[in-house]
Amino acid sequence: MSKKSRPTEQYIQENREVIGKHIRTFREKKGLSQDELAEIMEVNRSTISKVETGKFAITVDYLAKFAWYLDFNISLFEKNGK
Repeated sequence: MSKKSRPTEQYIQENREVIGKHIRTFREKKGLSQDELAEIMEVNRSTISKVETGKFAITVDYLAKFAWYLDFNISLFEKNGK
């Protein structure tokens, strides 16, 4: 098995943005503003904004909190459909 190279910053940033877009979609489906979600989660509104725009390196803990409050499941999919 060959050693895989490190992910680029661009790759990481693109994935942060994808996650953020999904979180924004779930928030909007719940009919919540960023301010309302921030109050519920007991975080600053700027944190919600940064997550949704990919400017926040979201942790698993934060992802779990978003999933809890926005009622979505966190699931990991195998790469390339395997």
